Amino acid sequence: MSTTATRLHTGDVIEIDVDGEAVSAIVLLASGDAVILDACDGDTPFVVRLSDLRHLGDVRVFDPSGD
Repeated sequence: MSTTATRLHTGDVIEIDVDGEAVSAIVLLASGDAVILDACDGDTPFVVRLSDLRHLGDVRVFDPSGD
């Protein structure tokens, strides 16, 4: 799913492509124009503007129901 079609919510688990590699992250906090992401890799969570996130391409949101 793309962020252009899906609004990100606090608690979402997402996957984005960074330098051709899939990176998973948890959305710790989502606001109207930015999100705080935790890649669960031991590094500090980071803020990304949604406009910048869209430049990375597809943002896939994990859907436990499989829909």
